[in-house]
Amino acid sequence: MYLWDLAKTNMNFTFKNIPDMFYRVCDRYDDKVAFRFKENGKWQDLTYSRLVELVESFALALLELGIRKGDRVGFVSENRIEWIISNFAVSLIGAVDVPIFPILTAKQEEYIFSNCGVSCLIVSNNFQLNKVMQFKDDLETLRQIIVLNDDFTTQDPAVRSYKDMVARGLELRPNHGREYFDKKINKIASDDLLTLIYTSGTTGDPKGVMLTHGNLCSNIKDANAVFGNLEQHTTLLFLPLCHAYERTSGFYTLFSGGAQINMAESIDVVASNLREVSPTIMTSVPKLLETIKKKIFHAMSKETPSKQKVFNWAVEVGSKYVRNKLDGKNSITLKAQYKIADKLVFSKLRDRVGGRLNRIISGGAALADDVYEFFMAMGVNVQQGYGLTEASPVVAVNRIDNIEIGTIGTPFNSVEVKIAEDGEILVKGPNVMKGYWNDIAATKEAIDSDGWLHTGDVGQFTKKGNLKITDRKKYIFVNSGGKNIAPQPIENVLAQSRYIDHCMLIGDMREYITALITPDFVQLKELAEEFGITYSNETELISNDRIVKHIKKEIDYLQKDFAKFERIRKFSLLSKPFTVEDGELSPKMSVKRHVVEQKYSDMIDDMYKGS
Repeated sequence: MYLWDLAKTNMNFTFKNIPDMFYRVCDRYDDKVAFRFKENGKWQDLTYSRLVELVESFALALLELGIRKGDRVGFVSENRIEWIISNFAVSLIGAVDVPIFPILTAKQEEYIFSNCGVSCLIVSNNFQLNKVMQFKDDLETLRQIIVLNDDFTTQDPAVRSYKDMVARGLELRPNHGREYFDKKINKIASDDLLTLIYTSGTTGDPKGVMLTHGNLCSNIKDANAVFGNLEQHTTLLFLPLCHAYERTSGFYTLFSGGAQINMAESIDVVASNLREVSPTIMTSVPKLLETIKKKIFHAMSKETPSKQKVFNWAVEVGSKYVRNKLDGKNSITLKAQYKIADKLVFSKLRDRVGGRLNRIISGGAALADDVYEFFMAMGVNVQQGYGLTEASPVVAVNRIDNIEIGTIGTPFNSVEVKIAEDGEILVKGPNVMKGYWNDIAATKEAIDSDGWLHTGDVGQFTKKGNLKITDRKKYIFVNSGGKNIAPQPIENVLAQSRYIDHCMLIGDMREYITALITPDFVQLKELAEEFGITYSNETELISNDRIVKHIKKEIDYLQKDFAKFERIRKFSLLSKPFTVEDGELSPKMSVKRHVVEQKYSDMIDDMYKGS
């Protein structure tokens, strides 16, 4: 049994499935605001009691359509409050949700929904509906399509609106009390499927990760044991809900603890939403934190020399203060200096993110040490975590009282972690997936006969007992000279350059290391203006000798402490950024190496000609 801040909440934090968690939380908080979201430019409140009404109504309408326990229900939608409501409703009747990223093509969607045999699809708007209509007739299992917006154009009788579904459910609800839903909840076992989350499929077709109610419940309980009392917290939810990280950490965990969840309008307006909402806690990915840091430094580069001097002093003091504090040292002089730095600089930086932010949970990829240190100096506790979809997803996270920059902390309470002989991180626990949907061979490859999940990540434990990721097992290069090279740490260092957006190293079975670089064109154009360089397009800009030499100088400086065989000898600047839409980035903003290597194979070959 898990106890969660029992003295403060008097709540026994245990539940048998997600609908059970839903009701326990809603019963406890009743008329308190659960979610806030923008509608017609204004923030709207949704209380826990109203949430129950909407979820039950939608669930009843689904049941009337013939959706039953075990049926798969696909979700093709951006984050929105209707996603939350309909998702809870699907779990309430014991059906299995299959959420996908709305940027997928019709062909990709058809593969996934055909593979798992969906009975119903919930889509956000007419654009998403039109994609589905391209393959609807070829999907024999598909019976119903529900559109969250009202402005769809089809007259197909299988298509209906979310609004009509809720209205019908409200009519049915007086005849279906709490006992009716309690009976359904009692039939949902811990081992029953809750969700099928398809991996991005960087190589081959995507695989459906089978996560049970028990998988997610164990992860939520463990997270609450780490994060403590959440009911006084406010968060801004902006990462995709169809991804396991935000689903569990940013949504379920914070909801279960009674935190108020504000839904960002979109990733593009997160900055303004932060100031409007003033969150105290939030989940994030490293790329966003890197971008915030770069923008702050860029803005300061335009200030007067005196302001720059104060800023640079504050950053230096902040870094020293953070390192001392984490090492358990106490310097009265440094503490006094930090208080001044905080008043002059860091407090103003916190105002840019709402003024109240004191905790960030970072996951999805490795967070560069300099970014980690900067936010800690800014007065924001950063807890870097680690996980994978197959582990529901969290495996380990830094604890507030034992933060060690460069690590991903210690395993969750119910999770076991060990390091294999080849350095691979192995995981066992109630959070480990049931397997891959209809893929016994892939399941056996991922989970061995003793129940250990093979993560594909290489790591080690530090002296403080924290887990440190050194690289992806499959991303470790072996150059033609037999040297092992881990690209990610090198890429993280090079990404510190204000002129580099993404950097991807090449070098497996090659004589030397090269890199494909997508520049930060805002910074590059300012550099061109500073140099007095004229150009008609971005291709001309990245081909300019002076620009190339300047970036080379930056790279040489940043890699000066690397071993000779780890240094980039040649690089190519790309004329356009990596994007999720073009397939080069995963939805969590990680570079898909296989895709990029294939796409730019000719350019890569050119860097090795004459070697």
